[in-house]
Amino acid sequence: MNALTEANQKPRVHAIGECMVELSRTVLGGRSWNLGHGGDTYNVAAYMNRLGCHAAYVTALGSDEFSADLRDAFVEEGVDTRHVLSHPTRTVGLYAIRVDARGERSFTYWRGESAARALFDCPGAAEAMADARSSDCLYVSGITLSLFGIAGRMELEQAAAAVRRKGGLVAFDTNYRPRAWANAEAARAAMTDFARHASIILPTLDDDRALFGDSDAPSCAGRWHDLGVGEVVVKLGSEGAYVSAAGRGIRVRPTEVFEARDTTGAGDSFNAGYLSARLGGHGPEDAARRGNMLAGVVVRHAGAIIPKLAMPLQSGDLAR
Repeated sequence: MNALTEANQKPRVHAIGECMVELSRTVLGGRSWNLGHGGDTYNVAAYMNRLGCHAAYVTALGSDEFSADLRDAFVEEGVDTRHVLSHPTRTVGLYAIRVDARGERSFTYWRGESAARALFDCPGAAEAMADARSSDCLYVSGITLSLFGIAGRMELEQAAAAVRRKGGLVAFDTNYRPRAWANAEAARAAMTDFARHASIILPTLDDDRALFGDSDAPSCAGRWHDLGVGEVVVKLGSEGAYVSAAGRGIRVRPTEVFEARDTTGAGDSFNAGYLSARLGGHGPEDAARRGNMLAGVVVRHAGAIIPKLAMPLQSGDLAR
């Protein structure tokens, strides 16, 4: 990782998953809605791109106007869209966010036949995965795994194994959404299989408690370590994160705790801040501080992607 910084090269990141049309309330409790876009892996790609990485997004959209709008938004954000593929008959998924008075959000999804679920059937899929296998950092989430059947998950595992063989990072956030899976057993099996190829896992404790029954952050980290994962960062919401690496576990708390307006994208932005810092040569503890800093600002804004002017970290900060 230090070699990338020393050579003054941008780390190449490939995030694989789904970006959807997003509906969010214009005012808490109001009846009007804003139209935006978001998705866990796309959020990470966008923030990592802002933080000095060269982030490519691997997904599929449709051929309709909503898909065109998303593609335009990706380009405007500066995310590499070479591997944003097109499906001839499907369109993008849709989700709506409801936020309560504490800033906590709930989601409703319409995504069962989205184009992203047919990624591996689209023209250009083989080329996209070949490029992903050469990445400095491959990013996948539990939501990504839930989009595909066995064959698609095997494609992801093979890409992850190739990245690891060449010395790259494979980062995985479990991001468990029960409605996305046939049952909890299927989710546990798919995530465990993929985790064996991961070098960094960034779960949220609440998600892994629900899926695996973990009682606390150290036990969550230990379970992933037992699968051979060297670095585990357990996200703890407003309490920061528990970082476990090289035989040492430490709680990294935020330097400031802000009143949350909307927690959408908080975990994704933490992941982006953490991984960008690690690719820039920072150690796990310092990387967690940077993740906390970015997530703390994101929760003060509505939606998953905050305005660029609100970013607390800039691309030049990677090398510091």
